[in-house]
Amino acid sequence: QGRHLPVDFDTWFAETVMLAAAERASHQYSVHSLVLPPLPFGPTPEHRNFGWGYIDIPQDVHAATVQAIFTSLAAQGFSRLILWRGCGGHRLHEAVSDFNVQWRGISRVFCPSAPYHDIWCQVADPAVPGGHADSFTTSLSLFLRPESVRHDQIYKPQNTPINWEDPSLDFAHHSTTGVIGDPTYASVNLGARLWEEVVSSVAQILRDIANIRLCGETFPPESTSS
Repeated sequence: QGRHLPVDFDTWFAETVMLAAAERASHQYSVHSLVLPPLPFGPTPEHRNFGWGYIDIPQDVHAATVQAIFTSLAAQGFSRLILWRGCGGHRLHEAVSDFNVQWRGISRVFCPSAPYHDIWCQVADPAVPGGHADSFTTSLSLFLRPESVRHDQIYKPQNTPINWEDPSLDFAHHSTTGVIGDPTYASVNLGARLWEEVVSSVAQILRDIANIRLCGETFPPESTSS
């Protein structure tokens, strides 16, 4: 996460978002959710040549672990499961699809895409480049846990253009700090506005999933977004 943010941002933020959204959905829509602790590690192939500061779990191990969690919950009677990814590079579409075939009509995993980019474009400036440890991430950190931010290390790096759909994406080709984009646009006030929109949007996702019937062909198509 660059030199200005801690390496646990993805794990911390995924849990923080889901806890807040679950509470909002409970109060506002009477939709009640159980939020599990996040898995702290996953596949990080884009960091493999970067040098240090990451844990890289093999894709098959990660997918098998996630699928085992789904199965355990389904066996306990949970009918709606939501997979909320802290890292966009965690490609779990096959694991989700396999589970949904096996448990069809009994339990269903939903894998919604995070609305973060759309929220950034609505609340902030879409012309500001983003990607990793950027102004979105930094603003939220400044607002939610300012003690974690090294202010003197926030600066605009020299990035090269990046293709996020590249299966061989290598951060070492694009950044010397781990930052992709520009974190210098970040502020506490912007973080507060972003946070409100994030919580509201994710709570609405929980509401919408709660209203989907678990029979027939009423489900929306699986998200293939990474």
